[in-house]
Amino acid sequence: MTGRELHVVSTGRQPLDELARIAGLIHPYVDAFHLRERAKTARELLEGIGMLLAAGVPANRIVVNDRADVAAAAGVRGAQLGHHSLDASDVKKWFPQLRIGRSVHSLHEAVAAEEEGADYVIFGHVYATASKPGSPARGPGELRLLASRVRIPVIAIGGVKPANVADTLEAGAAGVAVMSGILEAADPVSAAAAYYQCLHNGRENHGSSS
Repeated sequence: MTGRELHVVSTGRQPLDELARIAGLIHPYVDAFHLRERAKTARELLEGIGMLLAAGVPANRIVVNDRADVAAAAGVRGAQLGHHSLDASDVKKWFPQLRIGRSVHSLHEAVAAEEEGADYVIFGHVYATASKPGSPARGPGELRLLASRVRIPVIAIGGVKPANVADTLEAGAAGVAVMSGILEAADPVSAAAAYYQCLHNGRENHGSSS
C-alpha cells in the first residue's frame, strides 16, 4: 500500500446491483472497495464481486470483508479481517496472494495485527458518527499514538469527512475509509471526488492501480 488511500466500505443497506452501479461510477477515485455484507452468503458475495467487475471496478481494488476464501476464489485484491476472524498469519499461509487488512479499535489490537502479519489496519471510529450512537469517538489523539507505534499503514474510519481529512492525515493516517458519506450521498461521484482531492491535494491522476 502506497500513498494516501481512499477506501470505500459497503454499508450492507444497498442492493448489490445498486452498490455495483455506484462503484462503477466512483472507482476512478477509490483505491480499495470493501464488500462488507455480513448478511450475504458466500455465493451471494461471489455474485456481488461479479457485479462489481462487470461495472468496471478493477479486481485489484476489491476487498472482501472476513471471507478470505471468497476473495481468493474470485481472484480479487484482498480480505479485511475483523475481531472474530482468523489470524492474519493463518490467512496469509493459505492465501498468500491476498493483501490482508485488520479492523482494530485500540493500540493493543493494532500491534497484535502487525505481529500477525497484517498488511494494514483500519482504525476507528475516529470521529463521532451516527452509525455508532452512544459510543465515544477515539479521536485524532489516539489515532496519532497508534500510527506512531506501528509500521504498517493505518486507515482511519468513522466520521471522516472532507473537512477533517487534513487533520486525520496530520495525525498519521495513511488514508481514510468512508461508508455512507460516499455511497449514500446525493451525488456519490462528487463526494468521492471531494475526498480524493482532500487526500491528494489536487493531484491529477485518479485512483491507484497498486
